Parts: sequence; structure tokens; C-alpha cells
Amino acid sequence: MSIKSIFYHAAEGDDALPSRLSRYASFFLAALLLSLLLYGSFAALQYQWNWQSVLRYKAKFIEGWFTTLKIACVSLIFAFLVGAISALCGRARFLPVRYLSTLYVELIRGTPLLVQIFLFYYVIADAANIQNRYFVGVAIMAIFSGAYISEILRAGIEGVGKSQLLSAKAIGFSEYQTFRYVIAPQALRSSLPALAGQTANLIKDSSLLSIIAISEFTLNAQEVNAITYSSFESFFPLAIGYLAVTLPIMRLSRVIEKKLQFDT
Repeated sequence: MSIKSIFYHAAEGDDALPSRLSRYASFFLAALLLSLLLYGSFAALQYQWNWQSVLRYKAKFIEGWFTTLKIACVSLIFAFLVGAISALCGRARFLPVRYLSTLYVELIRGTPLLVQIFLFYYVIADAANIQNRYFVGVAIMAIFSGAYISEILRAGIEGVGKSQLLSAKAIGFSEYQTFRYVIAPQALRSSLPALAGQTANLIKDSSLLSIIAISEFTLNAQEVNAITYSSFESFFPLAIGYLAVTLPIMRLSRVIEKKLQFDT
């Protein structure tokens, strides 16, 4: 497909999309090709599957999956709160607050999550005498993801055209009304895909909490692998479990994005 045809279809909108039957057939073909690739790779390895030993620990997988889901949900709520506050502080007129927000975002985004987990758990939490691993884990994920959400929201806010801000001022909108009715809806619409991606990343990044012995999905899969010596059988359910959470999030974000979409 040429560049010209891509832009043509984008301009046409939904009317230019192929039929539902052709989309289903294309998806089935793509899935079939991927399945054949995986099957051929494992056939070449001559791997002997041993699902029976792993299935005995299915309750452990389910428990870990729900723990990961709980941690991710609570972390996401606080991450959005931290990110929104940081984005607003980054636009504050009081310079120390603005620079504090900038330092927070740059330090968190510029250092690995693994290092931050060690620092927060073994240094900061220990100094504050906080012993609850789950509380610390939620705090770490909220602070880490909050920095990325802050940048996403900042970009969305700054993406609103100055002409619209001047128009809002011309018709007598206050600063709150301008933010509520002009900036926020447009910033949310433009930020939605990135926010959905960050939500999925938060869920996957929570797997690193296994290094501080939080019994979430990844740690439980590692323990089953250590007991059964069945690596692929232990980690395939792990991949499926994460996909079961992240794929609906991405799909839902696309549905919401279409509902919020308008012509410009």
C-alpha cells in the first residue's frame, strides 16, 4: 500500500474500512501464521511438554493473578492522582514548585524501575519503618507511573491551541472554566492512547515487585518453575494472564477514543 493510499483511507474514515468478514479472515490468517511460526520453532527444539506437573499449581497462578490485578488497580488510581498533581505543579507560577515537579519527572523517568524498587524498599521504607511490602509496592508503582502520566497530561494540555484559549478568554471564561470546558476535554482525548499504553505498562511492570518477595503473578510463576523445572509451561500462563488484562484495556481505549473523536 502506497503512502498516498494510506492518507486516502485515513481521510475517508470508517466508510473506507474493509468489510467485517474480510477483517475477521485477515485476523485469522495473521493468527494462523504466528501459530505456525511458534509451532515450527518448538518442533525444531523437540521440546517435551509437561503440563500435568504445572496444572497441579493452578490455584497458585490464579492467586498471583488476582494479587497483581489488585496491586495494579490501586497503583493506577494513585498514579493518576500523582501524575495530575505533578502536571499541574509543572505549570505553577511559583518556580520552586515547578522545578520540584520537573526534578521528580526527570529522575523517575531517567532511572530504571529496578533501582527505584531497591531504593524505596530497602532505604526509604526502612528509614520510615514501613514493613508492609504491599503498601510499599503500590507506592513504588504509583510514583513510577505517575511521572509518565504527568508527562502525558502535560503534552495533552500544551497541545491545545492558543487561539482556543484566547477565544475562551474573549467570551469571559474564568481560568477554571477554560480548563474545565476547553483544555481538559481536548487534553483527555489526545492523551487517551498514551494513557492506555501506560496503564498496560504499569500492569506489566508490576512483575518487578517479585524482587521484594511480593507474591504476585510473576513470583508465583517463578516458584512453580523452581518446583517443577517446567519453564515454558510455567511462563506461558504468565503471558496469557497479562494479555487477558492488557488487551481489553487497549481495546476499550480505542472504543472511547472513537467516541471522543471529532473532525478538525
